[in-house]
Amino acid sequence: MPGRLLFPALAVFSLAGLLLLWWTGGFDWRSLIRGWGRVRWHLVLLFGLSVGLIGWAVMELSFPDYRLNTSPQRLWFLTRIWMLYPLLSALPQELIFRTLFFHRYGALFASRGQAILANAAIFSFAHLMYWSSIVTVMTFAGGLIFAHAYLRRGFSSAWLLHAIAGNMLFSVGMGAYFYSGNVVRPF
Repeated sequence: MPGRLLFPALAVFSLAGLLLLWWTGGFDWRSLIRGWGRVRWHLVLLFGLSVGLIGWAVMELSFPDYRLNTSPQRLWFLTRIWMLYPLLSALPQELIFRTLFFHRYGALFASRGQAILANAAIFSFAHLMYWSSIVTVMTFAGGLIFAHAYLRRGFSSAWLLHAIAGNMLFSVGMGAYFYSGNVVRPF
């Protein structure tokens, strides 16, 4: 699949995921908009700062000439990313990877810990299209955190953490790893 089709494909998979949720039955649709009161805002801030620092360190180590770009054009681009990434990327991914996964398949696992590990592995596997071990490791770690947040605090927390993580990574320049133009045929 060409990288330019990434967002349309994500939209199609999101709709399919919502249909599977509906078809499975027993899902509390209100849970997708409730739960903002259970968000631990100080931990979200700490998480965002940590992701930013880790992303910055990765960029420093992997790109010797790395410089944080703060040009007006880059800041305008980041403003658009901060507004659109939560809706066009983090939201559909959380619907698929957390909501659908745990509602439909969570009971297949012997323990919550096994379900979280499987969920993080699947989330990381879905990002293999970027052909980067850094992306694989970061999405596995993120998957663990987002799954844990989803099960403890609900959809709102997982979506917010995912959105903050993505926005911070793009802000420090890690879009070089997560850019859909990197999605290429391996052979």
